Amino acid sequence: MKTQELKYVTRRRAAVLLGISEMELSRISTESGFGHREIAGEQEETYFTYEELRQICVLAVQHVN
Repeated sequence: MKTQELKYVTRRRAAVLLGISEMELSRISTESGFGHREIAGEQEETYFTYEELRQICVLAVQHVN
């Protein structure tokens, strides 16, 4: 069985992995410039790399302290 390695995660999955709300993730994403928006027709989704998630974690921790 071949396993696929995910290179990007959706905003919803990223929020779950980081333990924050999607709204908070969207705010951090907008302020920091992390994430990649994809628009297909009327649907819009934001994707994050694992490196971006790591950097968001660092920002979120700094914001709390």
